[in-house]
This record gives sequence, C-alpha cells and structure tokens, in this order.
Amino acid sequence: MSGGRFLLAAAALFAGGSAVAQEDLTVLPAPSDAYRPTLTSWGEPDFRGGWPIDHLNGRTPLQRPAEQGNRQLLNEEEYAARSGAVEQLEQRYQNEDESGTMGIGHWAEVAAANRRTSWITAPADGQLPAFTAEGQRLSDAMRSTWVRDQPFDSWTDFDSWDRCITRGLPASMFPFMYNSGIRIFQSPGLVAIQLEMVHETRLIPTDGSAPIPRQILHWMGESRGQWTDHNTLEVVTTNFQPGPSATNIGTTGSPPDNRTPVSEEAKLTERFHMVGPDEIIYEFTWEDPVVFTQPWSARLEWQRDDDYGMFEYACHEGNVQVRNFITASRAERENGGEPQ
Repeated sequence: MSGGRFLLAAAALFAGGSAVAQEDLTVLPAPSDAYRPTLTSWGEPDFRGGWPIDHLNGRTPLQRPAEQGNRQLLNEEEYAARSGAVEQLEQRYQNEDESGTMGIGHWAEVAAANRRTSWITAPADGQLPAFTAEGQRLSDAMRSTWVRDQPFDSWTDFDSWDRCITRGLPASMFPFMYNSGIRIFQSPGLVAIQLEMVHETRLIPTDGSAPIPRQILHWMGESRGQWTDHNTLEVVTTNFQPGPSATNIGTTGSPPDNRTPVSEEAKLTERFHMVGPDEIIYEFTWEDPVVFTQPWSARLEWQRDDDYGMFEYACHEGNVQVRNFITASRAERENGGEPQ
C-alpha cells in the first residue's frame, strides 16, 4: 500500500487525521508562496526529483458526486466511508494476489483515502462541463476497446491508449492503478517531465523559445514554460493532435469509454507550485471551446518520493491484441452475436 500522508497546504489534513472544521469543507486553501525552493546552479527553482502520484490512488473521483454540492473536502462520515471502501479494495487485491490467479490484484496499487471530494475544482460543482454540439458529435464518433458492444474491423477501431501510443493530456496527469510515476529533470532553459505510463517525456522549454506553427500537431501538444514566481512554474500547451481522450477511464470517476475528444483548439495551462521541500501543488485549466461549453480545472497535491522505481511499460502485449480483437469480433458476428 502506498504512503498515506496527504497534506492540503496549511490545513494539515492527514489521511488518518482528526476532524475537519465545517468552514474548511468548501474551498481548498490557495497554494502558499512562503516557501522558497533551492536554486539550480543556473539560477532556476530546483524542482528535480521523483514526484509519483500513486499516493493519490485512494478512490478520489475525477468528478464530484452531485450530493456533495460545491464542497471540495469530505466530512467525517464521508471520509470514513471512503476509507472503508479503500480497505475493502485493498483486501480484494491482496486475496487475488495470494490466490495465485494473477488477477488485477497482482499489480494494482491502492493508497490511503484522502479528503478531496473530486480532483476537479472548477466548475464549482466538480463536474465536467457539458459538451458542445460538436463535442458530442466528436465523442460519438470515437472508437475504443472500452466502448461497450463495439465491433472491431480495423486498427481505427482502437484508440491511442489501446495502441500503446499515448494516454494524452490532461489524462496523463491523473493517477491510475499502476505506473503512476512522475520524474522532473531540469537543464538550463528546459524542464522535462517523465511519465511512467507509456514512458512519455514532456519537454518544456523555459528559455523564451518562440512557439512552433499551429499546424504542427503532437499527441502531447507543444509546451512553453516560464517561472512566474519564486516557487511556481507555469506551462502553456497547445498544438494538440486530436485522437486521445482528454479523460481516462482508469481514473476513478471519469466518464466511461474514453470518449472525451480533444480538438486542435485545446489549450492546457498548468501551474506547479512548490510549497515545501517535498510538496508540489499541481493545478491546471483545460480549455477546448470546440468540445466543452466552458473551461474546467483540477488540482492534485504531489509528494516527493525519490526512491520510487520506474518500471518498464511493456504495453505491446506481443503485438497480437489488435489482431485478436478483430478476429474475435468478426467470429462473434458470424456466429449470430454469440461468443464462440
């Protein structure tokens, strides 16, 4: 089980902590600017190290349940219920592992519960905004192995995650049940963010480099960063290649089916606030006027863990699964829809 400490700035809200005052339940405290990170030898704030988000895999949903309204933190009863659900899930995975069935419990990671009602902080209700009419049309056209009752006839029936290409943004910045490692590297004028899942590395110039032409598109977009305060890195990413889902079914509380489209007009604005030697408050705003009726924002609290080991993300499954899906789907349809 991953580490259970979960700090919310100055609120001292530990995963196993004491009661939270009612007035603390509505809005998270803003990131403090009191901490001054050490500087690199070339004079930039030093964010280098391991920042895995496996400690956030404690059943906090992407979207907030409607009954919790605009509250950003759980009350005591809700926190106890989530803690119980986490314990049951951990026990299930342990039983699967010990049984030798090699089920999901063999490699799934579970963290202690925390008090966040959702990762989404805006809109105020913690829900994703509605799709535009075009966003809904694009979503309906998306194909994935996660779409129920979908036939398979071509590689185009598989999304970018199915094909081990990318989990996309902002989906890649949320926890998953495994491979949630993140590392930050820096050199003069450049920040690199390495992601364990799919082994992608985001390269973020901080030297004032001019943006590339808008017609050049990348799966993870094109990023430019700047140090806006003594403890904050701000990154703006544009030039997204449509294809990946902006949300991922592997994050608790995400929409099903990996069908949240990304358009060429999407823009991701991220803020990495180092609020202590071992804490970064990560916030972002996602704007995609083609897909969503309004922007949405999220916040996650990172913890340093320089001992976290990044494992190989061997996603290819022997390069046979796309073929197997297509063969099985065709055979099932030839058999009148009944599995053979």
